[in-house]
Amino acid sequence: MSSGLHGEAAAGTLAALFLFFAKAGAFVFGSGLAIIPFLYSGAVKEYHWLNDRQFLDAVAVAMITPGPVVITAGFIGYLAAGMAGAVLAAIAVFGPPYVLVIAGAPFYRRVAANPSVKAFVQGVTAAAVGAITGAAFVLGRRAITDLPTMLIATATLAVIVMTKKIPEPLLIAGAGLIGVLLHGSWGRP
Repeated sequence: MSSGLHGEAAAGTLAALFLFFAKAGAFVFGSGLAIIPFLYSGAVKEYHWLNDRQFLDAVAVAMITPGPVVITAGFIGYLAAGMAGAVLAAIAVFGPPYVLVIAGAPFYRRVAANPSVKAFVQGVTAAAVGAITGAAFVLGRRAITDLPTMLIATATLAVIVMTKKIPEPLLIAGAGLIGVLLHGSWGRP
């Protein structure tokens, strides 16, 4: 057994984590952010592995690291079921796209110019943009709770739109430091 936030995690919890994140991994198109609403609905609403704040923290921690979706999955898995949950969630979310890429690679040249395949990819891309917008809505509703967080979000968006040269992880880390300075809670529980 492995221990998470709610105590010892049973084999059923580990199996549910693996299956949930395997489903999530099967639908990662374009960007891992596209599955944030799916992760939220499962991890918070359906399975109750995390609450709203813990989920937001999981995404925030992941956004300052490489491979945000895998890190988010691992973090959620860890909170829900300890180290075993983290490993299973990370493997499960990464497995389906890996298998799809490896299995599909030999056929890519044959189908890349096919108009139906191009139309499918355009549809998937549009859906991914919609899902990422949904993720921004889900996360924004929970993260922008007062004037300082609204100002930080607006300034960050302005910097991204105007410069396009500052890496997002650096912006996120900087915004986190500004949040600490504005809320004055550095070192306090």
